[in-house]
Amino acid sequence: MQQLTGLDASFLYLETANTPMHISSVVIYDPSTAPNGKVRFKEILKNTEARSCRVPSMTNVLVNVPMSLDHPYWRTEGSFDAEFHIRHMALPAPGDWRQLCILIARLHARPLDRSRPLWEMYIIEGLDNVEGCPKGSFAVFNKVHHAAVDGASSAQIAVAIHDLSPDYAVAKKDVVVIKPEKAPSSWDLIVKSQINSIKKPFRFLSVARNTIPGVARTIAGLTTGKLERITNIPRTRFSGTISPHRIFDAATFDFQEIRKIKNSVAGATVNDVALAICGGALRKYLAHHDELPEESLVAMAPVNLRTEDQSGTGGNQVTQMTVALCSDIEDAYERLEAVHEGTANAKQLTNAIGAKAMTDYNQFIPATLTASAARLASSWGLANKIKPAYNCVITNVPGPQIPLYYTGARMVNSYGLGPPLDGNGLFHVISSYCGQLNVSVTSCREMMPDPAFYVECIEESFNELKEAALIHTKESSA
Repeated sequence: MQQLTGLDASFLYLETANTPMHISSVVIYDPSTAPNGKVRFKEILKNTEARSCRVPSMTNVLVNVPMSLDHPYWRTEGSFDAEFHIRHMALPAPGDWRQLCILIARLHARPLDRSRPLWEMYIIEGLDNVEGCPKGSFAVFNKVHHAAVDGASSAQIAVAIHDLSPDYAVAKKDVVVIKPEKAPSSWDLIVKSQINSIKKPFRFLSVARNTIPGVARTIAGLTTGKLERITNIPRTRFSGTISPHRIFDAATFDFQEIRKIKNSVAGATVNDVALAICGGALRKYLAHHDELPEESLVAMAPVNLRTEDQSGTGGNQVTQMTVALCSDIEDAYERLEAVHEGTANAKQLTNAIGAKAMTDYNQFIPATLTASAARLASSWGLANKIKPAYNCVITNVPGPQIPLYYTGARMVNSYGLGPPLDGNGLFHVISSYCGQLNVSVTSCREMMPDPAFYVECIEESFNELKEAALIHTKESSA
């Protein structure tokens, strides 16, 4: 068995009735490339079951320590009940994008069953009237608990079930037989927890010793003004407690146009452009509702800590940056320049203390304390009373730029969903695939009852930035 890290376990402790802590994806496929132009549900079951056994998060089940004396463990069952985890449904006519978004939002709002491997997959047929998708397309909605994967590690599931051609025949090497692990007794788990308790102070001293130089550098940088910390974070409609209900929507852009915008500012990145687009969209959305604060909105941006050797590993290996979206700047090009400058400073601040060291302290937070604190914070509505740490999440999960196939069907596009939380009811996922960049939005339905309008704001923000970048490029070359 493998024990969850403090960071992995925190996603279990933070889960409440209104805040299920899973991450999800929506992938649309064109079955016309499959043999005979069709994909049968039985074929999906067989293909997915054979390949997914190679992915630990698909077969692991939680083992909780009695009385929450320590973080839980993963125990592999070696297989899973395919007919339970993979469900089949269809949209009614006309099968359009809005219907798909509503269904996805409802499925995303439901918590996962903790007595089984923490994932579900829904095959959704009837996408006959979705713009950009051939008639007869189907979608796959996949949910995995955040305790098992982060945005980057969830890619291993995609690698396991996809092919580079429509030929999806399951080779012998794809079928893996894993021996189930024996369930431990309660006494064994209690003994393990006591041994960990004895070792924990020594581990803490080791982490603290490695962190002291970074803390010193950070304090010196903040004192001299070389580093800046964002402190003035305004409250918005997304800063309160959330309901159990969700919305989902997304906008798609040409990746080449995004690159042109990026190249108009020296040193800027695709992520800078995405942040500037979201900053402009939030400015438009909140101004429309007469709620635009004078201060800039602030986003939390997860940062992947995996090295090349750790590529494809499961669990969570991320830290976070706090970046200003510069929503207080009206001019689109000036906003992009300011966002680029702000992200550069945020990276310096993160690197000063050491990104990995910031996550190591999660291992020492008592399990019982964390779970109790999450429940109390939710029941007392503390998010409505305390200063927000940030206004939204914007995570960038780059995807492949070559076509992928699932059971013979060609992937058309892919979108992501995250978990809104009390105090942070808005989650953006930036993803890319085959020359397309997508901005996906997940939020609480009470906070954002008009997701289609917010997507219009995202599209308008992109168009303004595109035009401003074009004008600047022409002026620079003149």
